[in-house]
Amino acid sequence: MNWETIFTTQRIGQQKESAGPRSGFQKDFDRIIFSSAFRRLQNKTQVFPLPGSTFVHNRLTHSLEVASVGRSLGSMVGEKLSKEIADKSSDSYEFYRYELANVIAAGCLAHDIGNPAFGHSGEKAISAYFINNANSLIDEKQLQSFFSEREWADISNFEGNANAIRILTHVFKGRLTAGLGLTYTTIASILKYPCEATGIDKRFKHRKKFGFFLSEAHAVHAIAEKLGMHREEGETVMYKRHPFVYLVEAADDICYSIIDMEDAHRLGILSHDLVRTSFFHVIDCLNDEQDFKKRTEEIYDRIDDMNEKISFLRARAINLLTIKAAEVFWENRQSILEGTFNDTLIDNIENRYGALKEVMKISNEKIYNHDTVLEIEIAGYNVMSELLGLFVPALLKKKPDHKDEKVLKLFPVQFREFEDTNSPYEKVLSAFDLISGMTDLYATEMYRKLKGVDIPQHR
Repeated sequence: MNWETIFTTQRIGQQKESAGPRSGFQKDFDRIIFSSAFRRLQNKTQVFPLPGSTFVHNRLTHSLEVASVGRSLGSMVGEKLSKEIADKSSDSYEFYRYELANVIAAGCLAHDIGNPAFGHSGEKAISAYFINNANSLIDEKQLQSFFSEREWADISNFEGNANAIRILTHVFKGRLTAGLGLTYTTIASILKYPCEATGIDKRFKHRKKFGFFLSEAHAVHAIAEKLGMHREEGETVMYKRHPFVYLVEAADDICYSIIDMEDAHRLGILSHDLVRTSFFHVIDCLNDEQDFKKRTEEIYDRIDDMNEKISFLRARAINLLTIKAAEVFWENRQSILEGTFNDTLIDNIENRYGALKEVMKISNEKIYNHDTVLEIEIAGYNVMSELLGLFVPALLKKKPDHKDEKVLKLFPVQFREFEDTNSPYEKVLSAFDLISGMTDLYATEMYRKLKGVDIPQHR
């Protein structure tokens, strides 16, 4: 790979870029903002249950904040890259100077667009359904036997990252374009794990999970070929990461590591002193200049509102982490370009400064294992599993019974591809399309109605 050829304005489903005052990458950002898939993130759990009297982050507000940090990272790195390659290519200079920030911001907006309801427990619940029911009989045939080994690896390891690539690239029934019709460049920036499910290898950061379903492998091939992404040897489809992924990933890591604590403070789960001490630790580790520390303490002391005090420290911490992440990317740009950088920007920062160790320890002990968080995760398991228990058998039976036929009619037109295929794998993907698009509220309401807990009323 080289910096001059790892970006393009070519987009999925289109051969020609339309002209206009907005660049192709600005259009990517706008298309994501106006998409229904993005809008649904407003009622998908980030960490804490929704809704409540105290407003905390959901998937949508989290994604907007990640995009803000990502834009800054793109600007910082882009400015340096534009100067380094200014004498090699005027197009490259223009891209890095003015457009990289737009690419990273758009990628950040879309990074969680494939996540189902109920946070990460929703993903695990979908996988658990297939693992737990592998030997269940449908038409006297075990569920797992409907699928090839590679297909089973896909559906029994449901992954929000892979589902995001599907939403962004797949031609859904009755739709004009492939997904949102984004540029190859923006899609490559969220391809965090550029391998199929059978390529998972936790020794490598870019293969810790998988990043696309087999159904979207052709789109990934096209993107990788156009952008020069290096394919690793072997039958399993896997590539080296695109360099822009590191910036999108860092923006996400920075936001959730800091903002989850701010939310916990607003909810009274963590004390003010604990969060204050933790955030000051992050700030002191990343900037030990006495004048900076003194100014930070003076501003903090002038603020009376307790929530605003924490918000100020949160902003300070995020700013310093963003600056350090840009520095790490720049220092390692060659190994990142070559695909030999087996690390994340934030892990690299942590190994140097130890700034987030205490924050993550507190988050794991007091936030992610808090009763309200565990309750929503358990509820998510039940809701998602029960819905799949209705959808999957109905999709796979050769002759659906009366109830199954009613269940299948619940699928919206764009998710009715099961009517045009005999592939059990593609039929199950229709269930993924439906269930992963549900918000927390919609999934809960459907569960209650279909299980007879609530009787549907006339609308």
